[in-house]
Amino acid sequence: MVTIEINGQQIEAEPGSMIIEVADAHGITIPRFCYHKKLSVAANCRMCLVEVEGMRKPLPACATPIADGMNIKTGSNMAKDAQKSVMEFLLINHPLDCPICDQGGECELQDLALGYGRDVSRFSEDKRVVADKDIGPLIETEMTRCIHCTRCVRFGREIAGIREMGAVGRGEHMQISTFIEKSVDSEVSGNIIDLCPVGALTAKPSRYQARAWEMTQYDSVSPHDCIGSNLHVHVRRNQVIRVAPKENEAANEVWLSDRDRFSYESLTKSKRLLAPMIKQNGEWVETDWETALERAASKLNMLAQTDGAEHIGALTSPSATTEEMYLLQKVMRGLGSNNVDHRLRNTDFSWQHNEALYPELGIELSELEEVDACLLIGANLRKQQPLAALRIRKATRHGSIASIGVRKIYNNFRLKHEIVAEQEQWLEQIAGVAKYLLNKAEQAEDIDTSDNLGFEGLDALLSSVNIDQKHADIGEMLLNGDKSSVVLGLHAVEFNHAAHIRMLAKVIAKLSDSSYGLMSHGGNSAGAYLAGAIPHRATAGADVQEVGADAYQMLDQGKRAFVLLKTEPGKDSVLADKAKQSLVNAEFVVALSCFADDEAFEYADVVLPIASFLETAGSYVNVNGLWQDFTASVTAPGQAKPAWKVLRVLGNLLNLKNFDYVSAQDVMQEVKGRMSAVGDKVKPKWQCADNLPTDGWSPEPITIYQIDAWTRRSPSLQATAMGQGREELKRPPLSPFHNIIGGV
Repeated sequence: MVTIEINGQQIEAEPGSMIIEVADAHGITIPRFCYHKKLSVAANCRMCLVEVEGMRKPLPACATPIADGMNIKTGSNMAKDAQKSVMEFLLINHPLDCPICDQGGECELQDLALGYGRDVSRFSEDKRVVADKDIGPLIETEMTRCIHCTRCVRFGREIAGIREMGAVGRGEHMQISTFIEKSVDSEVSGNIIDLCPVGALTAKPSRYQARAWEMTQYDSVSPHDCIGSNLHVHVRRNQVIRVAPKENEAANEVWLSDRDRFSYESLTKSKRLLAPMIKQNGEWVETDWETALERAASKLNMLAQTDGAEHIGALTSPSATTEEMYLLQKVMRGLGSNNVDHRLRNTDFSWQHNEALYPELGIELSELEEVDACLLIGANLRKQQPLAALRIRKATRHGSIASIGVRKIYNNFRLKHEIVAEQEQWLEQIAGVAKYLLNKAEQAEDIDTSDNLGFEGLDALLSSVNIDQKHADIGEMLLNGDKSSVVLGLHAVEFNHAAHIRMLAKVIAKLSDSSYGLMSHGGNSAGAYLAGAIPHRATAGADVQEVGADAYQMLDQGKRAFVLLKTEPGKDSVLADKAKQSLVNAEFVVALSCFADDEAFEYADVVLPIASFLETAGSYVNVNGLWQDFTASVTAPGQAKPAWKVLRVLGNLLNLKNFDYVSAQDVMQEVKGRMSAVGDKVKPKWQCADNLPTDGWSPEPITIYQIDAWTRRSPSLQATAMGQGREELKRPPLSPFHNIIGGV
């Protein structure tokens, strides 16, 4: 530690830290434009000039490392004069259009100009004007306002890993532009809106809709992937105007994926279901809540008593709240059925009893960027968990990443080793790595059988597997890493022999002393497991007397009746058209939906309007087991109600016990109470397969903006290159001269 003085205050700090970092940590304000704590130092705006005793000229605080005994003055005459001079130059070409600028009221330039700007400009020449560019449906440009801080350029180069913005020209003629006039297509492109300190880059969907001081901010959580990104929801007159990131280093850092940022459009720019609907004589008619719920309850009760509750199934989106899924399974089990599931994309449910309490990553999300070695199996993080891909990209500064998959994937980070296997040979490729590590472990321990390592039967299973150099390279990479991890992606989870992949991945992880975990579907798969929205376990992992049918069995074989919660199985399920046909063939279907154009109107008998993800209170549990609760940001339109309230009333109409909840918080506390009683007793168990099947099959993955009902109904997301399926996935790698922070 070194001792420095800032404005007369003695401070101890780490040697090598920049002045601006130390000042920020101690609440000392230094103006800045180009500096951002997550980006490399550019030092090109010069707004952070400060006086350092012993130096003839002011120095940039963002690029000056501290030294022992340094005396810094941020508000001296020298510093103030330098900062005011920089501000005057910045305002020379900046247009005076604050009254019509979307950034007005929250603009960094506006704020600092008030403190450091002159009241009268001395510049009498013509101002520079830059033509606007159409860079896609998400970001609006007004490049005359640009002050060349290059934050957007550095974000693409260093964080996103895709060079989409760059600087063209020099001096006053310098312009920030897209390369070769292409649109900005990155899955995290919206972050440059937050980074831009002026009004040059703003959100196109919310342009001219509200002023900053007219909006109220609420906190929420994204439902689209298992990261659990934290959101700031900006609301004006009960309408969501825009969504911005809320900083949380344990989840999303300071970033958001574009689907987290723009999916709110589905609340206001889609056809919302405003009243309960029932089908009479083949026609849909609007009705009141009492009639619709009584019809649903009486029909479900009758089928349970006459045909048996085992003929009723319930399916929910993995993005429903924990409280909604808990009440759904409570209704089903109250009727006597364990047929409840959220795993619409899974095809293999073998050995599900041997799995952990809930799908977890096995390592903190924040630690992904610190791994020395990581093996990704069937993972397309860039499209499935974009913010996890950013963390893995950071790990490539010092670590190595390998991938074993069945599809060629263009990542935004460099792979040291990659195996792209045929679907039938995927298990054998993973087994090759496992066998290499097993042989090394047996030699090191001087033992003859895997049974002594806790893997009974593994030697026989791998006896016919051939090891090649790629398997050895991946094995050595994991063994040489001080901190290593094995991560399964959604392609592995959806594989028709997913249980075999999990088994082999656990072997690889244990033999290489790596963490093991997987990414899960939707924003709340972990919450679904804890809530009991699975057929083989009740709430908190408690045992059930008889295992129910899983989602694949229900939709493949059909049921007499279905209850659907926030899902369109024809689009969400791996069975697609066959799933829809099973619902058409069902005698009775009740759907809880947000939308008037829901697929359910093709086969349901009762459709109940429910609140969307920003219109209800609840909680999500992310892949680290982080339990995050939130309140409603806006109220639902029409007669729509929060789904947990609808299910509570349905339980009462079915004469089920203990459905007297007053708030979503009451439901959450009941789930947590069950957790303390049962949850810690569920442990994963080893089970060895009899053989390695060669009939592997991996479903075609859902695209990034088709993963749930909300992203499918966001016009701006659907208008992007990814939404229309015409993106250019591959980008040229960055040269070493551009790669300041590391990775590609």
